Amino acid sequence: MTSQFSKKSEAWSARFSEPVSDLVKRYTASVFFDNRMATFDIQGSLAHAEMLQAQSIISAEDYAAIQKGMAQISAEIESGQFEWLLDLEDVHLNIEKRLTELVGDAGKRLHTGRSRNDQVATDIRLYMRNAIDQILELITQFRLALLDLAEKHSDTILPGFTHMQVAQPITFGHHILAYVEMFGRDAERMLDCRKRVNRLPLGAAALAGTSFPIDRLRVAKTLGFEDVCHNSLDAVSDRDFAIEFCAAASLIMTHISRMSEELIIWMSPRIGFIDIADRFCTGSSIMPQKKNPDVPELARGKTGRVNGNLISLLTLMKGQPLAYNKDNQEDKEPLFDTVDTLVDTLRIFADMATGISVKPDAMRAAALQGYATATDLADYLVKKGLPFRDAHEAVALAVRTCVERNQDLSDLSVEELQVFSPLITPDVFAVLTLEGSVAARNHIGGTAPSQVRLAIARLRQQLSK
Repeated sequence: MTSQFSKKSEAWSARFSEPVSDLVKRYTASVFFDNRMATFDIQGSLAHAEMLQAQSIISAEDYAAIQKGMAQISAEIESGQFEWLLDLEDVHLNIEKRLTELVGDAGKRLHTGRSRNDQVATDIRLYMRNAIDQILELITQFRLALLDLAEKHSDTILPGFTHMQVAQPITFGHHILAYVEMFGRDAERMLDCRKRVNRLPLGAAALAGTSFPIDRLRVAKTLGFEDVCHNSLDAVSDRDFAIEFCAAASLIMTHISRMSEELIIWMSPRIGFIDIADRFCTGSSIMPQKKNPDVPELARGKTGRVNGNLISLLTLMKGQPLAYNKDNQEDKEPLFDTVDTLVDTLRIFADMATGISVKPDAMRAAALQGYATATDLADYLVKKGLPFRDAHEAVALAVRTCVERNQDLSDLSVEELQVFSPLITPDVFAVLTLEGSVAARNHIGGTAPSQVRLAIARLRQQLSK
């Protein structure tokens, strides 16, 4: 009988009368992208081997040999000396073959009580758990960088917009805190996703479990899993945890894209609210004056890429019957690409946040356009006893007059304002100033500088835990 690893290096060659064609090998192989999971494959295999020895399924000598062999394989991979073979299809068979070369029959016994199906599912979860932890740390770093920017500009006034039209004055710090809140919810989603990632599929074997007296809870504890997957069919066949991760990643990138859009607009010389440090920008091959915000532009584009990966995984899973199908090999590239894109984007945005310089004068000048304090005048009249709808109408008439005269509300005299309501008195000008407008929003979630500073303190305390 042909041995498990024949000269052709095919793990199941005894079943077949002819070798797999080179074209099929290239088409079905995943080793050149799934080898990034090598560390996690070794980690899972060692936990499995420890359990097999504890359950007297393999000998202590075999377990010691496996440990020694895996240590050498880890060193070879880390040093770049490990030879990845296309014939062996994936990371798992490559490592197992090398282990067998190093320790003989002990290496062949490692696969007792498991299948590549539950082995792959375990490796992916270990990889994802590690990726989520890294992403959570990067989100924290990004949020802290944004908090620093917000704190520096707690009093800086700019126009707030709705429908891309000037709406009301706000502080730049308050505006930046909106993104800090968004990324906070993103972190919560990632942390919640981690709970469902952190369940052990190993022990499900191919689809039905195994006849060997394994101890799945022991392996789960060794690997730091919170629980095991409780149905062997489900454990090996579903990738909803990866889909959930990609959905959470898509939301993070969506928030980054929204912020990118604003940075791009704000940096335009026609707006001129901010500048971004040169190290995050590029020039033009033909126009020497150009300074292009390439990083936020590219992040905006990469959002579509991450969204596409989510759709790929959803489509991949939608038509699969139970249990495992080869389709699931296609889960890794979009998953890996999402992790890489998100990690790189968060890292560079945390750095870029420290390189944003604000131009308060330009922001203030823009806030003085568009009658941003009109709502404050309406509120003033309501506080004087006028019903809000009547106050709204009176101020609308005042704004129309100002538009016709090319004036601001604050340019009108008390007498001119009284044409629209006799309730107006000289104290009105306190509410028509930008500072008075933002200071009046002095409640939780408001744009008043004092509330911005309180929000920053609260968020810093949260992030320090």
